[in-house]
Amino acid sequence: MLQQNGYERMTVEGVAAMAHASKATVYRRWPTKQELVLAAVMDSARRHIAVPDTGTFRGDLMQFGQMIIGEKSQQASTLRAILGESFRVPALRDTIEQEFVEQYKAAVRGMFQRAAHRGEIASPTINEDLWDLIPGYLIYRSMVPGRSPSMETVHSLVHGAVIPSLMGQSQH
Repeated sequence: MLQQNGYERMTVEGVAAMAHASKATVYRRWPTKQELVLAAVMDSARRHIAVPDTGTFRGDLMQFGQMIIGEKSQQASTLRAILGESFRVPALRDTIEQEFVEQYKAAVRGMFQRAAHRGEIASPTINEDLWDLIPGYLIYRSMVPGRSPSMETVHSLVHGAVIPSLMGQSQH
């Protein structure tokens, strides 16, 4: 319903009707539309964020990018609606930061730490900006009409930006 109508026009009553539930049942669990939408988005994110462990840093990054592309292409309109609304609703913005963004950071942090443990990268090279690079850019691209990311996009990020910045040289 959020994808079809956008955040502003989506109603809890409409969701209840679509779910064949009473409004009271929905409101008991999610007292506000914001909480309902966040619960749905967070549940989806939890189900789709799988930390890749292919045995190599490159493989993990490529698989992680592929996972983001698959998930975000399905949820691009939902993300646009929620992120647009987050600029007007501070509580929504805070929850997105605390829940959604932190899950991606944890996944990327795990990949970087395993790569450092295997000796593929040096621990000091792991920083906040690199954690955000792949998910941030791919999510951005999936939300801009006509700019859907592809595996070529992931390859360019991994081999043209992330790996070279960590290794100090281009690794193609």
